[in-house]
Amino acid sequence: MLLDTYGRRAVDLRVSLTDRCNLRCTYCMPEEGLSWLGKPELLTDEEIVRLVALAVGSLGVREVRFTGGEPLLRPGLVPIVAACAALEPRPDLSLTTNGIGLARVGGALRDAGIDRVNVSLDTLDPETFARLTRRRRHQDVLDGLAAAEAAGLRPVKLNTVLMRGVNDHEAADLLAWAVEHGYQLRFIEQMPLDAQHGWDRTRMVTAEEILDLLRARFALTPEPAAARGAAPAERWLVDGGPATVGVIASVTRPFCRACDRTRLTADGQVRNCLFATGETDLRGAMRDGADDAELAELWRAAMWGKKAGAGIDRPEFHQPERPMSAIGG
Repeated sequence: MLLDTYGRRAVDLRVSLTDRCNLRCTYCMPEEGLSWLGKPELLTDEEIVRLVALAVGSLGVREVRFTGGEPLLRPGLVPIVAACAALEPRPDLSLTTNGIGLARVGGALRDAGIDRVNVSLDTLDPETFARLTRRRRHQDVLDGLAAAEAAGLRPVKLNTVLMRGVNDHEAADLLAWAVEHGYQLRFIEQMPLDAQHGWDRTRMVTAEEILDLLRARFALTPEPAAARGAAPAERWLVDGGPATVGVIASVTRPFCRACDRTRLTADGQVRNCLFATGETDLRGAMRDGADDAELAELWRAAMWGKKAGAGIDRPEFHQPERPMSAIGG
């Protein structure tokens, strides 16, 4: 079991499979100049499966989400998923992706054992997409969403970050489009996760502003608090339901008290928080011959030291030094 001193239990594991990405989103990384991890630094496919098996079999993890960078760029993705789906007890398996390439591998991921996908989409306008991502791949994302739905990877969830003066005017249009297509939309407050440290809180569209933009067109009814559990998104019924919309207020209403996550970076470090300043090296221990019991003890110790909260809502907050692509969302 993975416990911290505040009584929180980590049952949700986020596994970054690579630090590389085929987009260059302005709020995530610079257009160029990042140094990618070398292959020897990355966990091998076998090491990833071993650590996931340890988390599921010995540490009480019930949910595993594969992230990046962009996880579809990992050559061994499908075999990794299949190996994790074969574990006992079987974890719930999901994937967070930018959607590029999903049309090609959606069926294979379903057959391997992925239960559902989260796809990032910040705009319905191809030109805005190109400005935000520095790439012209908007249609590829739409095709990937359609392929995920066709493959039965439901519910297909959309993750959207609104930025003031860039795409905030699209909030209601995005929700109408998501409802029409049967996707579950979640708006996420922009967090200070960019490698160039250019985050500006004044450009962040807050949860309350997002709700005001949506209420101009839709009737929103909050779900009961008990239905949320440890999920980061607060959810509302749209026009009485059954469609819902979520808002993840990571900055203005952080959910640290209910956090149930542990993170494994692409180079084999345990992070007990997305914004943690320290890491625990499982890759080095594993390659030095540590057995599963020793690895489990390192992981437990890492989680035991988790802080009460990330503190990103405070002026003195310092952004993490490692870029988001190396940590995973």
